[in-house]
Amino acid sequence: MLLEIIATTVDDAVTAEKYGADRLELITAITEGGLTPGIGLVSQVVKSVSIPVHVMVRPHSRSFVYSKSDVETMVSEIEAIRQTGAAGIVLGALTPDGKIDEQTLEQLLSSSGDMQVTFHRAFDELEDQLEGLRTLAKYPAVTRVLTSGGPNPAPQSIPQIRRLVEQTAASQLRILAGSGLKRETIMDFIEQTGVTEIHFGSGVRHDQSGLQPIDSAELKALSGCIHEYGQ
Repeated sequence: MLLEIIATTVDDAVTAEKYGADRLELITAITEGGLTPGIGLVSQVVKSVSIPVHVMVRPHSRSFVYSKSDVETMVSEIEAIRQTGAAGIVLGALTPDGKIDEQTLEQLLSSSGDMQVTFHRAFDELEDQLEGLRTLAKYPAVTRVLTSGGPNPAPQSIPQIRRLVEQTAASQLRILAGSGLKRETIMDFIEQTGVTEIHFGSGVRHDQSGLQPIDSAELKALSGCIHEYGQ
């Protein structure tokens, strides 16, 4: 089992690693679902931890439909992120009719080098997620999909997440389940879905608030559950 934790500061990153995170998703603007963090923050976080750092590449929160200038911005960000030594990037793009924007995806992947690529929760706006998986499976650089199984929180989408896990079993894709997960019910969720990677943000923060620091005791307890299960 692999535990990914959202970090928004260097202190978050260091705390997350110390108390059991296996990987970080580094973002800013957590209340907007996450945007691209400043390159100075990316550089400092990569220097401060030894676990993989995956960096959000999302220029604004208006939609997942991007203009030519948006895509140029994202390419520039990816090139800068790659220079920091970050292990991966987190991105996604949709067409106006709600499908994966393959043209934009190909442009972004052309700059990703050997970084891992996660397709983020733009995936949850697709009408046909199984079709979306078939599309993403064509791109070897895309190694996982962050999803709650649709528009609802992950615990309300268990049958769909199980379907997605089954659909990706023979591909390079892994399902990274996130949104609305709680430590108290995470073991049941894992058992019912078959996921091998989970993603926590506000669920391991004080007051369950994205704007609060990581709660080290809560993260330690969560990590203990998950890693014991994975042995």
